[in-house]
Amino acid sequence: MIATNIVQGIWAFSATGLIILVLLHSPKGDGIGAIGGQAQLFSSAKSAENTLNRITWALTVIFLGLTVVLSAGWLPK
Repeated sequence: MIATNIVQGIWAFSATGLIILVLLHSPKGDGIGAIGGQAQLFSSAKSAENTLNRITWALTVIFLGLTVVLSAGWLPK
């Protein structure tokens, strides 16, 4: 039961993160730069978009993988 709760927590966090990251993406290529100016964490807008894309894909893989694990009932009860 504790393993299921931990996995469900990670699953919920990845779902919330995906929602936020997808909203940060811009169809015109503005992305993070459109929110309060260009992000200071990144050296360029292109670097920011690449990082945003990588994090989004990673969270997508985590979310989908955990969805399969939770729906298949592979965790001990």
